[in-house]
Amino acid sequence: MIGGALLMLGLFTCPVAFVLSGEMAFAYFLGHMFKGGVDAPVFHPLLNGGTAAILFCFACLFLATAGGGPYSLDAIVRKKR
Repeated sequence: MIGGALLMLGLFTCPVAFVLSGEMAFAYFLGHMFKGGVDAPVFHPLLNGGTAAILFCFACLFLATAGGGPYSLDAIVRKKR
């Protein structure tokens, strides 16, 4: 919850988004990939219901590389220095 709030405010965007991307990848592999049983992993997100987890994983990975943008708190703090 704290990471999502920081991401919405745009504070510490790159490191927080990187951590959240890893958490969502872990959530996909732990919660969705083995829905068919431990012996038969289902890799495709459309078949195992993990589309939202993959979407948030790659959206956070994009924010980790692109940054918060010009209207984030990171940019405002950077501008005042």
